Amino acid sequence: MSYDNVCKILAEKYPLDFAKWLISNKVREVKVLKTELSIEPVRADSVSFLQTQERILHVEFQTLPQSKPPIPFRQLDYSVRLKRQYDLPVTQVVIFLQPTDDPIAYTDEYRASQISSHSHVGARPRAISE
Repeated sequence: MSYDNVCKILAEKYPLDFAKWLISNKVREVKVLKTELSIEPVRADSVSFLQTQERILHVEFQTLPQSKPPIPFRQLDYSVRLKRQYDLPVTQVVIFLQPTDDPIAYTDEYRASQISSHSHVGARPRAISE
């Protein structure tokens, strides 16, 4: 079993712990959401969607920084789908499970024309709101 699948299992088995770690210790209740979103399913290495009372926490575990589509673009896609489906603010965190110097592992924003999307990268990100 790969690291990312183990992390997904842990995030879904202990969602309150992940939400407290990645968003705030004030979180008291978390619901694990399905990982397929409407329209065409998009799959990452491993993804967990956790819902607190006030927001959706999208945690993505990556073993490699390179992917198709690129991680920042995929984050934008997930963010829009989650917002459309649940109508809650979305906090996104990408956790790289292996050391890397690849610039994509330090990219927390996607920009194209007039579109912009932000997510957190690393093991201990700070939470931001929409």
